[in-house]
Amino acid sequence: MVGFRQLGNTDVEITPIGLGCMQFSVSGLAGLIYPGMQPDRSTEIVKAALDGGINWFDTAEMYGHGHSERLLSGALHALGVEPGSIRIATKWTPFGRRASSIIKTIHDRLDALQGYPIDLHQIHTPRGGLSPIEAQVDAMADLAEAEQIGHVGVSNFSAGQMELAHIRLRKRGLVLASNQVQISLLHRSIETDGVLSTARRLGITLIGYSPLRQGILTGRFHDDPSTIRALPITRRWMTGLPDQRVLRRTEPLINELRRIAAAHDATPAQVALGWVISNYGDTVVCIPGASNASQATESAAVLGLELSHAELIALNDATPGH
Repeated sequence: MVGFRQLGNTDVEITPIGLGCMQFSVSGLAGLIYPGMQPDRSTEIVKAALDGGINWFDTAEMYGHGHSERLLSGALHALGVEPGSIRIATKWTPFGRRASSIIKTIHDRLDALQGYPIDLHQIHTPRGGLSPIEAQVDAMADLAEAEQIGHVGVSNFSAGQMELAHIRLRKRGLVLASNQVQISLLHRSIETDGVLSTARRLGITLIGYSPLRQGILTGRFHDDPSTIRALPITRRWMTGLPDQRVLRRTEPLINELRRIAAAHDATPAQVALGWVISNYGDTVVCIPGASNASQATESAAVLGLELSHAELIALNDATPGH
């Protein structure tokens, strides 16, 4: 069983697998990618995640203008989960806003979470805001000092931006807990752009989103390419789901995932997630999403999967362009 990980240099302990709640949306950007979800479905998903040992959830203001936060907190209440017994990470949307809106909107975030505290509040992206990153980080620090949030995180920050935020928070006696970036067998830019090395040097956790590369690493699109065309065109366009060339290029990796999965009585998706949380040591955790309870159960089971060093090497060798 994979043990808990420390969230950056904080006292918060999280499972290496969390549940991403972008699917808990009916409008906004996320609503263009995923169909709307009813409360009973989200409750089933949250229950499956908790039953499987997952202890934290990642959501965002942008995911349906708070709808994801409300569905998540509603599910936790329906399941009788006590506030403080699990961890919640959410995000502030900077587009067209000044840093002051971080302070002004915190009550909206807390209201949407219906009594569950914000353990990690993240700046969703370094782009699109009307205030510099320094001002945004300062506003987050104000919330942390006022104990309205637990810790400060960022998302989609470069190595330099991450270090800037770290230095800014250190001056206030605070730490930058995390940086949420895309990480998967098919998206490994953290290895070459300085994000991984900087995170390790500063003690910052990297939270990997899209760890299955929008489903490519499950192998289902290789099994039946017609399933790609059945998806909403907005999801295909916005997430870059593959064409035939991508399927051919990634087929050796999918075959290796299947081979290792068979040896562990697991699925290719589980092996792909296992690689993310094992290949980089304790620095990287990940947040696969789920559209149904079985997917959440499948992801949670990765907490019991241990890949050997030889298997990690085999997956690295099979990665296109690696």
